[in-house]
Amino acid sequence: MQENIKKLLIQQVNKELASAYLYLDMSKFYKTKSIEGFAHWFKKQASEELEHAEKFMDYLADNDIEYKFEPIEVLAKDYKNLKDPLLHQLEHEKYVTSLINEIYRLALEENNYPLVRFLNWFIDEQVEEEKTAKELLEKFEYVENCKMGLLKLDEQLKAR
Repeated sequence: MQENIKKLLIQQVNKELASAYLYLDMSKFYKTKSIEGFAHWFKKQASEELEHAEKFMDYLADNDIEYKFEPIEVLAKDYKNLKDPLLHQLEHEKYVTSLINEIYRLALEENNYPLVRFLNWFIDEQVEEEKTAKELLEKFEYVENCKMGLLKLDEQLKAR
């Protein structure tokens, strides 16, 4: 495996951990606003990102690729309203998709089919992540000016 691919795989562990950190920050933001369903939803998102990091860590270990944990880049922002985290989430998921796509492209160039196969799961996952983030943003936009609608959406998100 080329060194540049190894480096990107190692960096992806950090990116997934940073994503978890970001979503925990979003959860905290909603919790401080007493929007419990959104807080719960983003806490679950953070857990998924930790699972993604673990998948990359397992792949590295299974392929005898040594790595060290790097400091987590702070991705948190100051949110001015309830919509800001949702916009940032969609933007962030698109960014993560671009990272996965780049590793995939390089794996194909190298004819590294085991890595391609491993990354296929992440390609599918990112399609789902972007779709879910977009749908949640759209649902929020439908109800953002209706407090009862917002409360109903918040209740739905608690059920995740």
